[in-house]
Amino acid sequence: MVVNIDDVKLDVDKKKEIKKQDDTSSYDDRVDVVQSSSKSSFFPFKVLKSLRPGIITGAANEDPTTIAAYSQAGARFGFGMLWLALFQYPMLVVFQEMCARIGLVTGGGLAAAIKNKYPKERNQVVVILFASLILIAGTINLGADIGAMAASVKLIFPQLSGIITTLFFTGFIVTAEILIPYKKYVKILKYLVVSLFAYVVTAIIVGGNWNQILASSIIPHIEFTPTFALIFVATFGATMSPYIFFWQASEQAEEDVVKQKIKEISEYDRDSPPRITKKEFGLMRLDIVIGMALSQLIMWSVITTTAVSLHNHGIIDIRTADQAASALQPLVSTFPYAGVMSKTIFALGLIGTGLLAIPVMAAASAYALSDALGWRQGLSKKFTQAKKFYAVIATSTMIGLWINFANIDPIKALVYTATINGIVAVPIFIAVMKIANDRKILKDKVNGKISNIIGCITIIIMAISVLTMFLTWLYR
Repeated sequence: MVVNIDDVKLDVDKKKEIKKQDDTSSYDDRVDVVQSSSKSSFFPFKVLKSLRPGIITGAANEDPTTIAAYSQAGARFGFGMLWLALFQYPMLVVFQEMCARIGLVTGGGLAAAIKNKYPKERNQVVVILFASLILIAGTINLGADIGAMAASVKLIFPQLSGIITTLFFTGFIVTAEILIPYKKYVKILKYLVVSLFAYVVTAIIVGGNWNQILASSIIPHIEFTPTFALIFVATFGATMSPYIFFWQASEQAEEDVVKQKIKEISEYDRDSPPRITKKEFGLMRLDIVIGMALSQLIMWSVITTTAVSLHNHGIIDIRTADQAASALQPLVSTFPYAGVMSKTIFALGLIGTGLLAIPVMAAASAYALSDALGWRQGLSKKFTQAKKFYAVIATSTMIGLWINFANIDPIKALVYTATINGIVAVPIFIAVMKIANDRKILKDKVNGKISNIIGCITIIIMAISVLTMFLTWLYR
């Protein structure tokens, strides 16, 4: 048999070309191949496994600050604010989707998009202003969260010094965020989501008058008092925390880097932005819908639990971590040492949410400042590749640590932090709305009518609630 050497070369060249196409094919093309070659796997598990930024964002949104705000709402007003869980859901989904779309389409974070939105002579000032707001609010937030984690440890080990636990948590979080590779790090964050379900189980166990609970979940209840206005703004600030929107946009861009659609976050040719398929847009939206549903389920569960366990027993103001922990006591009431067990579950839950949320807050601040000042950025980068980015993470966490030595009540600090978030969120949402409707930035991926209507309603409600809060304080 005679073998034609030219045919052999042609065959080799063809195989190389096929391999090259496989290497440069889109993420979705490769996903399709995997799905078709593993038919035995259960499809929903594949979908859930592919979800990432939205699930992490939804879980990170339930940080100790958020849990404290919801707990205070349930203790003070019973089921009076339960309707907010459902009411806020479309608002949260719409703004989160806008931010994810901005990150996915532009390959950059929100601060970078703001840079492109405003004229050159003033864009730097505007971007630095927004980045500073995120840095300040995020640092205060994570400081309060570290304090709450330390306070929760003292519930289990009262003999431990609060200084030692705050130093330990700070050092552990900074070290983990810098040293653990991005792919492993996001997997760890996803596993920490489990810590949130203690309140869901407790809400089911404590039960109560389910007709009243369901009615309160749908029918709005409003009081024109300073306390209601404060908790209302704190609840919105807890749900719509500014840092999660900056995180969402930058994480979508980070996914573009991981999938090799772009080389660096916020560094791409505007004439040839990342190629995003319909499937990727669909997966992004599904990710957000599920992630935000998880977030609001936790909100509903926390308010229900504290309303039944605390408000109905005359505890209307949570001043200590012990009181907050007592809300979980019904979960273990049939076991010996129910009080100790409820404190342990509360502490572990708070530590888990803190370990999940604090790195997200610190990274969101680093993403925003890096976008504003043009630094290399990304958790997928090693420390030596993005020193300034990681320096912001370490510095903001250390400043947050310092806040804990100011002798502030950790529970009150958490509620006031959520209130600050609610105030800061208003101007940020206005900027997000403008970017999400800019065809020069997003081309044909701008907002639809429904997104614009819900977005405008959200901004109006939050602005009015902040103004009402200040007026009720002024004239009380």
